[in-house]
Amino acid sequence: MPDPSAADAAVAVFADLREEGRELDALVGGLADPDWARATPAPGWTIAHQIAHLHWTDRASLLALTDATGFGLMVEEALKAPDTFVDEGAREGAELAPAELLARWRTTRAALDEALVAASPDTRFPWYGPPMKATSMGSARLMETWAHGQDVADALGVRRTPTARLRHVARIGVRARDYAYAVRGLPAPTQEFRVELTAPEAPDGARVWTYGPPDAPQRITGPALDFCLLVTQRAHRADLALTAVGPDADRWLDIAQAFAGPAGTGREPGAGREPGAAR
Repeated sequence: MPDPSAADAAVAVFADLREEGRELDALVGGLADPDWARATPAPGWTIAHQIAHLHWTDRASLLALTDATGFGLMVEEALKAPDTFVDEGAREGAELAPAELLARWRTTRAALDEALVAASPDTRFPWYGPPMKATSMGSARLMETWAHGQDVADALGVRRTPTARLRHVARIGVRARDYAYAVRGLPAPTQEFRVELTAPEAPDGARVWTYGPPDAPQRITGPALDFCLLVTQRAHRADLALTAVGPDADRWLDIAQAFAGPAGTGREPGAGREPGAAR
């Protein structure tokens, strides 16, 4: 028998992903063609590259949910160029006319939304890493949409208002702690950390999002937005109002990442942000 709470969680994730896509769409939907060529903080990537990457990954997710054979072929192509396939996918999409790229992203986004809602909640679907349930895939897509949306916002000089949707990004960041160590060939701490994040204003009235044992001696505290910027490597630790207690927790803030793949280089300190500043 399906778990009602799991079903409710899936509905919430998919609704939040839908809204995250709409918010980013509102940023780029009215841009003039020359603005699509604006450089973003990701070296070599323009706004067009950011949207093209989201379209490419949304399409991969759609295939994983609906066409295992087609997804397998996509993986085979990626394995031919494991170090460059992400950049190549973004480049190919960025070469399209902005109106065409936007239309393709919108169409694929809508199809992915339908596929996520229709997916069996207990089925694990193939991915580039371990297979994922639809809810986890939705959370991952939201994290990527938010992170690449931040790149677009930075390129446009826009300060976005943080929302309760960040809880998905924060949760992935916490759960990916050990992965951040593993991808660097480092041993992960044996004990859990306590993470306490000041939440944005949320409909549920939650003021703090908490993870890990309340009596854990090592802990992280600070704004949820800052934590999400850190684990998606959209801001340097020095520019964020995060506090670590304990040497292992302190080290984690230097290497944290919420995304799969090689360890990223992150952002340089002082990249247009002030510690603790509103964003």
